[in-house]
Amino acid sequence: MGGWGWRGIAAALAAGSIGLAAAACAASPAQGPVPMRSHRGSPGPASVAAGANAMVDSSAWQGTPVAHAEELLAGRFPGVEVIPLAGGEFSVRIRGGSSIMGSNEPLYVIDGMEISPGPGGALVGINPADIATIEVLEDAGSTALYGVRGSNGVIVITTKRGP
Repeated sequence: MGGWGWRGIAAALAAGSIGLAAAACAASPAQGPVPMRSHRGSPGPASVAAGANAMVDSSAWQGTPVAHAEELLAGRFPGVEVIPLAGGEFSVRIRGGSSIMGSNEPLYVIDGMEISPGPGGALVGINPADIATIEVLEDAGSTALYGVRGSNGVIVITTKRGP
């Protein structure tokens, strides 16, 4: 009794994913991995989610003198409130306060790395001139990638040096 075989069978394999170009090839027992290529300029996972997202690039603040990265958020993103504190620090809120006992500060992601803000929510050590883009993720669908850490919103900063 003959077993199942590939002779006489024409098969094809097609694959695709968010951020990757679709790939297709003929399927055979000798077929290795299917090469997948990124779309040119494809957004990262946080940018793919639909919802209340806003992105601004460095051309929006060129020539504007700012001393702190938080100042770049003021007035550029709907739902984002930048509150000046004593000592020249800032507190950032997205959609207002959401916790009575816990922190109301958003999650900051700089070049793909989650960081904890400094005292009062300050972005310590970030030179505003080094920032290429700022994206604010506000709704649950957009912040789901970050889980409970993104419950107060997520501010994604990409520097000119990149990840």
